[in-house]
Amino acid sequence: MTRKILLALAFVLLCSHDMYLKPVSYFLEPGTESRIALFNGTFEKSENVIARSRMQDVSLVGNGRRTALDSTQWREQDSVTILNFTSGEPGTWVAGVSTLPRNIEMAAEDFNAYLEHDGILDMLKERRNAGTLGEDAVERYSKHVKTIFQVGEALSADWNHELGYPLEFIPMENPYDIHPGHRLQVRLLRDGSPLADQLVYVGARAASHTHEDGGEVHSDEADTGAHTHEAGGEEHTHGPGEEVHSHSGDGSEGHQHDGIRSLRTDSEGLVTLDIDAAGVWYLRTIHLVDSPEEGLTHESNWATLTFAIGEGHSHSHGDADSAHTHEDEGIPAYLLWIGSLLILGILFFFFNRRKR
Repeated sequence: MTRKILLALAFVLLCSHDMYLKPVSYFLEPGTESRIALFNGTFEKSENVIARSRMQDVSLVGNGRRTALDSTQWREQDSVTILNFTSGEPGTWVAGVSTLPRNIEMAAEDFNAYLEHDGILDMLKERRNAGTLGEDAVERYSKHVKTIFQVGEALSADWNHELGYPLEFIPMENPYDIHPGHRLQVRLLRDGSPLADQLVYVGARAASHTHEDGGEVHSDEADTGAHTHEAGGEEHTHGPGEEVHSHSGDGSEGHQHDGIRSLRTDSEGLVTLDIDAAGVWYLRTIHLVDSPEEGLTHESNWATLTFAIGEGHSHSHGDADSAHTHEDEGIPAYLLWIGSLLILGILFFFFNRRKR
C-alpha cells in the first residue's frame, strides 16, 4: 500500500512540472523595481521552487544587450521562485531561464500515463505501434523558458533575440506591436534549427496572472470549473486549477478545450496563433525522443513562452481608399440643403410675380 501511495504521489508531481516565467506586470515603467515569478507546475499554480544550482542560464535582454543575472536576485515565496530586478530603458525586453538536465526513472505504466497527461502523443503512439508500452523508462529532461515584456512606450528589436537554448520559441513579430484581430506566427527552434511536426499547446488568459501585494506575489487565475474531455477513448475530468490538454489520444490536434489549443509546427517550425483577445498568452511544448546513451531510454527538452497582448483596435492593412469611407466625394449634404432652399425661394418669387 505504501509503495502505491508513493508511486501515486510521484506521478502527481511528475505530471505537474511545466515551467513558466510570469512577470508581475507585462507592461512596466522604465527604471522601476519589479519581479518575475518562476512557476514550476502548471501555468496557474507552482508546485515547488527551483534551486539556483539547477539554473544553467538566467538572462535578461534589452536595448541590444544580454545580461546574465546572478543568484542574489532570486528569492522564494512559498512554492514560487521570484526574480527581483529593475526595469531598464524603454523597449521590448526578454527574460529567460534554462535548467541543467536531470534523470528520472519511471515504470512503464507511469511513463505511459505521463505521456498521455502532458500531451506527448507522438511518443505514446510510437510506443503503442512498436509494442513497447510495457517497457520502463529512464528519461533525461531539462527546461527552457522565456517571457517577453514591454518597458515604456517605445518598441525595440530585442523581442526576437535567440538565447541559444536547446529548445526555444521565437515570435515572428513583436507581440507588443499587435492587437486582437491579428495573427501571430511563432517559430520553434531545436538547437537553433526549425523543429517541424511538433505538437505545441497554446493558451490565453484575459488578465495578468500575478500581482504584488505588500511585496508578495499572488496568482490571479480564475477557476474555470471542472470539465470533461476525451483522451485515448476514455473520459477524464479535470478540476479547477489543473492543466488542460487538447487532444483525443490519437495524435489529432487543432481543436480547443477551455482555451487550450493544440497546434503542430509546419515544415519551417512555425505555428500560427489567431490573436482573438487581449491578455496573457503562453505556449508550451515537450520534445521527447529515444536516447542511444547507455543508461537512458529517452531525452526531453521542455520549452515555454509567455507574453501579453494589449487592448487596441484592429486595423485594416489593405487599400486605404477601400478601408475607409470619406465624405469628400460628391456634393456635401449641407450644400444640397442650401441649394434646395435657394430653388424654393426662386420658384416662390417667380409664381408670386405671375399672380400680379
